[in-house]
Amino acid sequence: MKPDQPSTPSAPVGIGRLASALQWLLLALVSLVFTVVLELIGIPAGLLIGPMFAAVLFGMNGSTIRLPKQVYFCVQFILAMMIAGAMTPGMLGTFSGNWPLFLSVILSVIAVSTLCGWVITRMRILPGTTAIWGSSAGAASTMLMMADAYGADARLVAFMQYLRVIFVASTATMVAHLWVTGTEAETAIVWFEPVSILPFLATLAVGLGAAFAGRMLRVPAGAFLMPFLVGAVLNVSGVMTTELPQWLLALCYGLLGWNIGLGFTRSILAHARRALVPTVISIVVLISFSGLLALLLIKVAGIDPLTAYLATSPGGLDSIAVIAASSNVDLSFVMALQSARLMIITMIGPALARFVADRA
Repeated sequence: MKPDQPSTPSAPVGIGRLASALQWLLLALVSLVFTVVLELIGIPAGLLIGPMFAAVLFGMNGSTIRLPKQVYFCVQFILAMMIAGAMTPGMLGTFSGNWPLFLSVILSVIAVSTLCGWVITRMRILPGTTAIWGSSAGAASTMLMMADAYGADARLVAFMQYLRVIFVASTATMVAHLWVTGTEAETAIVWFEPVSILPFLATLAVGLGAAFAGRMLRVPAGAFLMPFLVGAVLNVSGVMTTELPQWLLALCYGLLGWNIGLGFTRSILAHARRALVPTVISIVVLISFSGLLALLLIKVAGIDPLTAYLATSPGGLDSIAVIAASSNVDLSFVMALQSARLMIITMIGPALARFVADRA
């Protein structure tokens, strides 16, 4: 049993005393209100941020509901296929001409996030390698699985990772909102436009098959990464055209927000109270440093500011993808840099955590 972990579950409190069906209904209603407000004031990715804030509110007030793993699995591969559909051949040319700069940006983000974890570990705020995994700028779900496998406190790692996701997603959303000028025309979204059945079924089949392959091959974040990679190759080569209706994407955005927000429970917050302030400070440092790296991409590679900022934002991959898809940016560039960072941290994460922990 991990330190401070209760041996018996505590009695439901607050919203948790209600029936699960009623909790889901109330969460849906509150999420709808938040989303409508955010959309009316023009916040990008309101379909993600609204449900996420509503779920945080419910989680902190005792809600006992959680998004089923099977549902989250479907959300991941559908969003991955959406992003894969935005990949273009020009992305390869951009990377081949500037790969030393892009690799330096990725390694710099990893280095600063690891340094933050090392400092928290040296201050003895958290046990063992927990702070190092919790500060790692990789996919939250990937770092959580790896941390648990290497004996870190999974609850504290989850708290640090998902708190960073909320900070990064909220900051990126506000930056995207402030960057949009009043002269830019808004594009009306047709929620229930006709869908080409065969491309739609092909998109779902490829995404589902690749997601299962990622799970069977034990690829970290495989339910997202494998469909994204396979779908991108098929889309760039012209073999397949991605087809996904807007209503389905909107549903996935909301479910993703719920999955993030519902993880913030009273027990986790109580367990992580000593780590709250250092974690917030490390997140602010990491976001600020990523902003400086974005400035470097703007000056050296000529990338537009919003694209550069989202590309260097320190995760999570799926939430940044939703924000980028909701903004006027180069989505293929954002996803290429984000995916490269995920793959690099996945490959070197365990060795890096052990190396830093030994010296902390």
